[in-house]
Amino acid sequence: MIDKTVHSVAEALDGIADGAVVLLGGFGAVGQANALVEGLIAQGARDLTIVANNAGAGKIGLARLLAAGRVRRVVCSFPRGGAGASVFEELYKAGKVELEIVPQGTLAERLRAAGAGIPAFYTPTGVGTVIAEGRETREIGGRTYLLEYALPGDAALIEAWQADRWGNLTYRASGRNFNPVMATAARLTIVQTTHLVELGVLAPEAIVTPGIFVDRVVRVATPADAQA
Repeated sequence: MIDKTVHSVAEALDGIADGAVVLLGGFGAVGQANALVEGLIAQGARDLTIVANNAGAGKIGLARLLAAGRVRRVVCSFPRGGAGASVFEELYKAGKVELEIVPQGTLAERLRAAGAGIPAFYTPTGVGTVIAEGRETREIGGRTYLLEYALPGDAALIEAWQADRWGNLTYRASGRNFNPVMATAARLTIVQTTHLVELGVLAPEAIVTPGIFVDRVVRVATPADAQA
């Protein structure tokens, strides 16, 4: 019997090693697997590379992981937060964390390529900017394109709205952002779900992430339960 559910966040995160590349779903704080991030802090992995849309918001989730000194490098599209200095900005200015900025569409495509088994692709995004300095370009059809490489992860931390024991997932509203594409791009995909449903409850056409991409599922109760 296939059953990918685990009993605790600690069990879900078992095996994430120092130096791992961790894909973290979410758009700002929306759709970020904060319970798994908190568990990763407790688990103790260090020297991590975090791939995310942004570099943390407020004092929760990724911001707490950064503040705990567990992150060596951030790959993201939007490293700056709102008004005032963020945890990331303070660490970056102090030389305590590295940064790779990737245009948002390119970030999504690098992740999608990793999930599809495509090692690299060409894109016009970034051509003629500092992003392209020292990078390989190619002219195709009279237009210059920049070579970008797939961006696989050792682990992906995903937030879902519903999951079954096979690991089939749905997402709620804007929680469906980077989560689906990141779920396909990691060697180990770990999911925190608000609702754990019986097999067969999820209509096949409603499933966004098929269970074949998911390794572990843990239910994490949240205040959003009341909205179900």
